[in-house]
Amino acid sequence: MPKTSTLRPRRGDISNKDEVKRLAQEVASKESKGIHLLVNNAGIARDDNTRFSQAGKPDSTSAQSIAEHMMRSEPEQWAETFNTNITAQYFMTAAFLPLLAKGREVTPGYSTSVVNVASISGVMKGSSMGQFAYATSKAGLIHLTRIMATTFAEAKIRVNCIAPGLFPSEMTAGSSGDDQKSELKPELSNPAGRPGSDSDMAACILFLAGPGGLFMNAQVLYPDGGNILVQPAST
Repeated sequence: MPKTSTLRPRRGDISNKDEVKRLAQEVASKESKGIHLLVNNAGIARDDNTRFSQAGKPDSTSAQSIAEHMMRSEPEQWAETFNTNITAQYFMTAAFLPLLAKGREVTPGYSTSVVNVASISGVMKGSSMGQFAYATSKAGLIHLTRIMATTFAEAKIRVNCIAPGLFPSEMTAGSSGDDQKSELKPELSNPAGRPGSDSDMAACILFLAGPGGLFMNAQVLYPDGGNILVQPAST
């Protein structure tokens, strides 16, 4: 008989430290043998005041125009973005670390892992289309991945990062259907000629979490349809 899995959904605000601790305690009460994988996938963008598609693009030859455009952003927007896109990932990982260690201990030959989902915006050159806070937060998450991987190395818990290109979501498409699926235009300028799909993302997660990814640590994968080839990364 094939093994079956049980889904145990839990609701909580990961931007709240006490909520993060509660979630970890609830999972611990149900998973006596720990867990094998933590995926930090939450993310928001609060750059409406400066995003070129909504706020227009400043005159790139005028320092005054650029300054006025940048000053439209509010400190609260930066704080909210960083709180969800970096701070929450930090505390979620810390709270679930003992469960990841337990999962490793009960599975000989396997190393448990954390996968942080950043964005290609965190490594690309250019203006990120006016998404200053979002792109900076994703760059920060990539570096946090490296710090965590170094810190957890002796505990034998791996940490890797996925920096996807354009995928359909409520953030990128602006809406979703009753099935919580979003749609984007089928053709893009990347070499693949299309946005990413559920299966593209799932393949990256399964690779990093499965036997094929056990030799991967502190790495960044770029499921972007080859976008880096036409819009070079900063490193």
